[in-house]
Amino acid sequence: MTTFVTAAFCLVRDGRLLTVRKAGSVRFMLPGGKIDPGESAREAAVREVMEEVGLDVSGVGEPLGRFHDVAANEPDAWVDATVFVTHLDPGDAPAPLAEIAEQRWLGLDEELPADLAPLLRNHVVPSLRAHLATR
Repeated sequence: MTTFVTAAFCLVRDGRLLTVRKAGSVRFMLPGGKIDPGESAREAAVREVMEEVGLDVSGVGEPLGRFHDVAANEPDAWVDATVFVTHLDPGDAPAPLAEIAEQRWLGLDEELPADLAPLLRNHVVPSLRAHLATR
């Protein structure tokens, strides 16, 4: 079975998390993607956020954790993701770019929609909720 090694960012504002849906997918996930050779997880996450939603998060954020689950868009595959978290400023205006077909804000205190990627639903959101509760 294939495992994709990835990195992503939780972009949080006003108790909401930015999620994105890539073209050809029905699942929402975090802005992020595969780590290129010679690239750190943080460098990959920063690059992917810039490519996918046009925000520079190079100087901000902290690690949330490393998570494993079934890949949302690849049959018979797993994802191994290093995830970072940062709070967006009011002036930050993420917009769908590159392969992103749609973006959606997810209320972290609301019931989770059925169309979230397994990694996000099963691991990242629960960890993010716990992380934010300690702040």
